[in-house]
Formats: sequence, structure tokens, C-alpha cells
Amino acid sequence: MGNRTIVPFGPQHPVLPEPIHLDLVLEDEIVVEAIPRIGYIHRGLEKLVEKKDYQQYTYVAERICGICSFMHGMGYCMAIENIMDVKVPERAEFLRTIWAELSRLHSHLLWLGLLADGFGFESLFMQSWKIREQVLDIFEETTGGRVIFSVCDIGGVRKDISFETLEKIKKILTDVENELEEAAKVFIGDTTVKLRTKGVGVLSKQLAFDLGAVGPMARASGIEMDLRSQGYAAYGKLDFKPIVDHGGDSYARTAVRIGEMFQAINLIRQCISLIPDGDIKVKVTGNPSGENFMRIEQPRGEVVYYAKANGTKYLDRVRVRTPTFANVPALLETLKGCSLADVPILILTIDPCISCTER
Repeated sequence: MGNRTIVPFGPQHPVLPEPIHLDLVLEDEIVVEAIPRIGYIHRGLEKLVEKKDYQQYTYVAERICGICSFMHGMGYCMAIENIMDVKVPERAEFLRTIWAELSRLHSHLLWLGLLADGFGFESLFMQSWKIREQVLDIFEETTGGRVIFSVCDIGGVRKDISFETLEKIKKILTDVENELEEAAKVFIGDTTVKLRTKGVGVLSKQLAFDLGAVGPMARASGIEMDLRSQGYAAYGKLDFKPIVDHGGDSYARTAVRIGEMFQAINLIRQCISLIPDGDIKVKVTGNPSGENFMRIEQPRGEVVYYAKANGTKYLDRVRVRTPTFANVPALLETLKGCSLADVPILILTIDPCISCTER
């Protein structure tokens, strides 16, 4: 056994997009153990149910995370709708699905750029974020926002998308798809990328299952688990099959996310071709009474919303379990035995969102 050293990694680090903090136990340059420290940016958003009524809390839920903002609002609204037995109009379900998949697309593109930055491929980083700007332009045109959108509401959505705009989105997504194909060639085929990701941070299917991994982290280890398969929103009307890889390493996790980006474009096209006319929102009156668990598939994986209502306009409890929190045990397992130089890349491969995790 060599000399052991404890090196703090984060919360500030040039590679980290989020302030995750790990104490790395090293023997020479090899990680023996990683000890997480959670709570650096705790904001107490769940406590706000005491001050914001169940309608106002929709806006709070969106602010759990700037990248997954629409999906946080959508998941919360669906939980309250289940409690109140609210039937959302079919057109609103399709609009929610379009915005959800645009969120997945822009989140994965952001992550792809950060991964390139982690390798030191600055031009590839800029290319990935340049493609992402086109997706944010769609959000800006259809919702008015680029980070917080505030279009999801209990009972449906606040804004509609015209037929002309939907056709325009299809054309933009064709350009995005072509540019993404060029960028993907580097991530999938470049020798340097393969050297940094192939066989690095391997997570077996059994370990991924035992440690409760979710999202691309689980699917890259061969677990065919994607909550969109349950058919919530408009997914039950779409041709959909989870993207799965069996490599279990950083390369597989990269390949799964790239595959999901092309799949998101395909799902949006399906929604545009199938979306019916009709209302986008039903009027919701009264106060919720009861409790509900709602699970949806965010870009990073399964997120759980628990809402408990007491018949007044203020909820007793809102609890959110985010995919990053679920993936931390799997991350710690992949770090064991890796070199110190691989730590930033391995942290990035779970696509950490500490803002979501600590709320």
C-alpha cells in the first residue's frame, strides 16, 4: 500500500459546471475512495410551500434548475393535476412533450460542450453551444424565455404554438440535426476522445441496478429504463424506444446522450405531425386535497415529485428527488480505481446538477 493523500476536489474547479465537492483519497495518482460533501448551495426551495400557494409554487418549481426548468414545472403540475383529478387537453399534452424534448436537446448539447471543454477541445465546446443556441431561439420564440419559461400551468399550458411556427421549428431542427451529426463524429470516432473515455469509469449492469442509477447513467450500463415508456403526456402516442448501450463506461454514456439528442428531434417531429387542434388549458378551481408521487424522465434521468395537500391553497409538503442525487452512489463507484486525471471527466459523465440536488 502506498502513501494515502486526501485531496479536496471542488466546489470550485475549472472543469466543473456545478459546485460539487468530493474529498478524494489517493494512493499516488489512483483514487481509492471518494467522499461527497452535499449542501454547498442549499436554497430551501421546498420550504417555500409555506409562503407560496399551490398555483404560485409552479414558478418556484421551475427555479429548482435552470437547465431542466420546464420539466420541473411540468412534473410539479402533473402531481397537482393527479391530486385534483384534472384532465389536461390533448393539445396541451403534445405542447408539453415538444417543450420537454427541446429541454432534453438543449441540456444534452450543453453537456456535450462541457465534456469537450473537459478534454480541452475548445472549438468543439463552442460548436456544441452554437448548435444549442438554435434550440434556445426556439424556446425564446415560443415561450418568451431562454432559461425560465413559465408556460406550464396546472391544467395545461399558458401559450400555444401556431402552425406556422411549428413548421419553422421543423426546419430549424433539420439544421440542428445536420450540425449535430458533424459534431457527433468527433465524440464517437476521435482517437483522443476514445482514449479518455473507453474503459474509463466502467459501471456494470448489476452495480448500476444495485446503486439505483437512473437516466443515461443506467441506460449506458444496459438497463432499459426510461419513464417516457409509461406514456405520460403525449409519449404514449409516439413511436418511442429507450436508447441503450452495454459498454458501461464514459464512452457509452456519451453515446447514449448523443443518441437521445437525435431521438429528441425525431420525437418533436412526431409531435408536430400528430398534434391536434383544441384548447390548451382547462380552468382549475378549488384547492387540492390528497397526496401524489409523480415520476418523469428528465435529461439526467428519473425525477420524483411528491406533493401533499390539505384542502387549503397552501400545500403541506413538496419533495423532489433529482436524478443527480440518485446517480451520486454510482459516480462514487466509478471513481474507485481511476486516475486523478480522469476524475473531472467521470464527474461530467453523470451530468451533475447540484442546483437540482440541493435546492
